[in-house]
Amino acid sequence: MARLLNVRRFAVLGAAVAGLLTATVAVPSSAAIDADPPQEWRSYWVDAFNPGIYNAEEVEQLVDDALAVNANALIVQTARRYDCFCNRALYPRTDAAVDPAPYDPLDEIIEQAHAAGLEVHAWVNVNTMWNSTTPPSSADHVFNQHGPDAEGDERWLNKKEDGTELQGANAYIDPGHPDAVDYIVEAVQSIVDEYDVDGINLDYVRYPDFSSSTTHSDWGYNDVSVARFQEATGRSEVPEASDQEWSDWRRDQMTNLVRKIYLGMWEVDPGARLSMDAITYGFGPQSVGGWESTRTYAEVLQDWKGWQDEGIMDTVVAMNYKREWMPDQAQMFDEWNEVLADWQGDRQSVSGPALYLNEIEDSVQQVQDVFTPTEAGNTVVGWSGYSYANASMTAAASSDPAVKDAERDALAEALTVGEDAPFAEPAAVPSMPWKDDPSDGHITGELVTRDGRSLDGAEVTLQPLTGGGESHTRASDGSGWFGFAHVPSGRYLVRIELPAGVVGKPVTYVEVTDGEIETADLSPLVRLR
Repeated sequence: MARLLNVRRFAVLGAAVAGLLTATVAVPSSAAIDADPPQEWRSYWVDAFNPGIYNAEEVEQLVDDALAVNANALIVQTARRYDCFCNRALYPRTDAAVDPAPYDPLDEIIEQAHAAGLEVHAWVNVNTMWNSTTPPSSADHVFNQHGPDAEGDERWLNKKEDGTELQGANAYIDPGHPDAVDYIVEAVQSIVDEYDVDGINLDYVRYPDFSSSTTHSDWGYNDVSVARFQEATGRSEVPEASDQEWSDWRRDQMTNLVRKIYLGMWEVDPGARLSMDAITYGFGPQSVGGWESTRTYAEVLQDWKGWQDEGIMDTVVAMNYKREWMPDQAQMFDEWNEVLADWQGDRQSVSGPALYLNEIEDSVQQVQDVFTPTEAGNTVVGWSGYSYANASMTAAASSDPAVKDAERDALAEALTVGEDAPFAEPAAVPSMPWKDDPSDGHITGELVTRDGRSLDGAEVTLQPLTGGGESHTRASDGSGWFGFAHVPSGRYLVRIELPAGVVGKPVTYVEVTDGEIETADLSPLVRLR
């Protein structure tokens, strides 16, 4: 579905060059195809706390402003705090002051943006449950169902080591809770299924801030999560926040969630892109002693480097929010750009500067820095400006919409006018060969006993019998689910280590084909009483 938009996009790019852009897209001319615009991601993040998608007129202006900077994509906040700026998703419709139904913000932005040749990526906040002292109006909202009033396993709230659950008015989901994970996966699937989005952009796909140290996270102490960790490790005590085994386990919960979203999206639309907003706190790995010593990996437990390596993240869009006019932060910006470029492998990295922390001249400099090759000769594939609402420090300091509009116009001129302007010519969103023409497949399965109980933490080993590749072992999650992404086509043996008290078939065989998800059926499993 989403990949078919490439034809429309190239048609519109060709029309834009000729000055013939219209809402009705024609078949691409030979001239447009021969022009072969460069592949370079260019987008705005469009947050839902500011104007942009609250009505059709705002959307029209947003699209015009995106075209003015020669953008080719929009990252539009859709699921903000488990409230959706849409009408047809598992997330309930937002209470924000959008135009009343039947107006659907996501439908409107898709219709107008696609007509203009822009991709739309639905921005979904993953682990931020709610951020107000007033609860949401929908009884179905997660905060009302699984927040402060819920008890036992129904309580999905993340919790700090000291027992704190709310940080001010902010409530968070614990990604170690299996039911919360499954809800998130199904909610993302519902957006991909119901809307013609080009992809999903995950934000807050990590543990929260506000920890007592930059070397570990204080979060993750939901009772269900702690009990799962104890069961997995055979330990009886509540671990300290600095416990390395506990940190590794929590980081694995984030990785499992991403893997489950990735393969869940593939089930619905194999061509939809999964991107995420990567943390780049402080100096890069070059200055702090390696990836494992960064605040990204150690403090908020977000292993986006590992997600790219595994192939379960198509595009890392880094929140590289640094002030170019401060030498230390300019160095931070460059360090993160370097590893983003050099680590992306056969996936993609986009650098996302903070427009609101810089004046326009410095933002243009950062665009140029983004596309400067590293010593290894690599560059990131694109740029995403944060944010559409405030295109400069001047805009962020003003409440006057006219000032914000003027700064946005000035940024567009600086980026597109003149021979040396970085975005003087149109560009196409980079293709994804691993999705457009896949040369491998995937395996998933569920380990659930006949009485309906999940096997949490069971070791599942994937052993290739044909087609090459290596053996891999992975633990099932709290719902008994496991997944192996991007394994070479061929025949595999799937083997589980049955825990004590469970009997059943410990092995099965799976034939993997290009681009398909195969199910490893290991039922029936019986728990002895």
